[in-house]
Parts: sequence; structure tokens; C-alpha cells
Amino acid sequence: MTPKIANQNQTPALKEFDLSLRESALFPLTATDIDVLQINFGKLCNQSCKHCHVEAGPGRKGMISRNILEKCLDILRSGNISTVDITGGAPEMNPHFEWFVKESAASGKQVMVRCNLTILLETGYEHLMPFYADQGVEMIASLPYYSERFVDSQRGSGVFDKSIKVLQMLNELGYGDESKGLILNLVYNPAGAFLPPSQAGIEADFKRELLRRFGVQFNHLYTITNMPIGRFREFLKNTGNYESYMRRLICAYNPRAAANVMCRHTLSVGWDGSLYDCDFNQVLALNCNHGAPGHIREFDLNKLRNRQIVTGLHCYGCTAGAGSSCGGAVAE
Repeated sequence: MTPKIANQNQTPALKEFDLSLRESALFPLTATDIDVLQINFGKLCNQSCKHCHVEAGPGRKGMISRNILEKCLDILRSGNISTVDITGGAPEMNPHFEWFVKESAASGKQVMVRCNLTILLETGYEHLMPFYADQGVEMIASLPYYSERFVDSQRGSGVFDKSIKVLQMLNELGYGDESKGLILNLVYNPAGAFLPPSQAGIEADFKRELLRRFGVQFNHLYTITNMPIGRFREFLKNTGNYESYMRRLICAYNPRAAANVMCRHTLSVGWDGSLYDCDFNQVLALNCNHGAPGHIREFDLNKLRNRQIVTGLHCYGCTAGAGSSCGGAVAE
């Protein structure tokens, strides 16, 4: 008999994630520490991608304030958190973005920025590429594939050509060159309701084809499973593929991936200062819980670094196959 699922986003015919954790001797799933502070700068973006789990776009409201960012800096400066991971939307569109990057880099933290590439060609943002190089920012750039048809169908007409142009400009600044120390990593999402291929295999394909066709080089490619939430969940529902996709994820559950999920060493900060175990929980408004503070104004490192993770059916997206995280596969 299939257990009843309480979450309104879950389907009774599908197996509870916590049951899989129990069978893997991983329940309750807990954090091991906080190595990464991931901060969402807001949902405003110059693109509206079909797979976007945060449903970002040009008309979205909500931007992180300077007050909350100052609190983030206080936490970074006072603790042992080594990395700040800046995301959005297009985080560059937040008016406090450059100030925060400078302050984070000056504090000795590794600064990563998740960039959609095309924003760097928009009026008023052209100076950011040399700015990134000057600050030693690690770039994590979205590029669904190395061909125009796949990219433009997912991200909009003309996105591929603009993305390639930006990648070439980043290469000219030294990004992607192992000898220069400027890291350029790419992110791959499948174009539909299926799991990503082997990360090592498709990274080799991307490196070969981007270099051959466009002279573009990069460091690593991260494969990320499309999460059954946000805009992609709506697509699955509208096409009648939600339950079949969820079953595919559940059948591919991998205990090794579950043991290494990013929420165990990452804390996510929403644009309003709310705290989450990951940015996927952020989309679903599933704040840190089980006695851990749910807002940055109540930040308590000791309670958060060993907190119990808030889970749900969507967590199968991070634990299927080789696993998925903001840093790609976790069990290859």
C-alpha cells in the first residue's frame, strides 16, 4: 500500500522521498556543515527560460535589499563559510550586485556568479566581464547545448549566438584558460522530461564541439536535472508528463547521490532574507525548519550547520542517477 503524501504538490501514487531515505539508512537527512552561502539576488531576469525553476523573467518583482546583503557579509566575515554563490534571476540586474561582489572578494571568499551570459551584452552591463576578471569571480554560465536550435528553443530566439559571443569575450579575458586561474564552468540542462547523460561524457562533447566550431574553451561542465517545480513543473503538467517524469526520477533514486546532496553543505538565502536548505526549497517556500531559524535575522550557525533538511517529492530530482546539484553530478 502506497503511503499517503501530505504535501499538496505530491501525487498519492508516488513514493515518499523520506521512505527512500529510510530504506537507505539516511533518514533524517542532516546538514554536515555550511561551506557555501548561496544568495538569490531576485527573480528579475532579461530571459524567460522554459526550464527555469525560479520562474525568473523581465517582469518579475522582488530584489534582495542592501540591508540583507550586509547581514550576509557579516556572516561571511565572522564564520568559516568559504564560498558565496550568487544567483537569480540575473543577479547582475540588482543595483547592489557589484558592491557585494567587491566586498565578498575583499573578505577572501571564493565568489561564484551564475550568469545567463546574454545579460553581459545588454546596455549598462558591458563592463561586467572585465569586472569579473578583476575580482577573480568564478563564472558559472548556462548553455543548454552547443547548437543553436536546442538553445533558442529553450531560452529564446538569438540567445545562442549572444551566448557564444560572450563566451568568446570571456576567453579573451583569460576565462577558461587553466594557466590564468579564471574559472569558467558551463551548466547543461536536458531539453525535456528526461535525465541528463553522463557528465564526463557530455563535457567532452561540449569541449570538442565548442572549440571546433567557435574557438571557445571552458573548465568544466555541470549536468543539472530539470527539477519538477516552477515553470518546468507547469510544462510537465500541461503535457501530461508529470507523473511519468516523477516515476523516472524515483526509479533512478541513488543512495550515493542522496548522501552527497548539496543541501548538506549549502545554505540558501532568499531575496527577502528567508533561509532554505536549497534554492529548490526556496521556490516551494519550504523554509529551514526542525528547530533551525527560517530567516537571516535569526541566523544561528550552530543550529544551521547541523540542521535536519526539509525534504519533499522534488528531492528525487537531486538524487536520481548520478545526482544533481548546483555543482553538477554528485555520484559519478
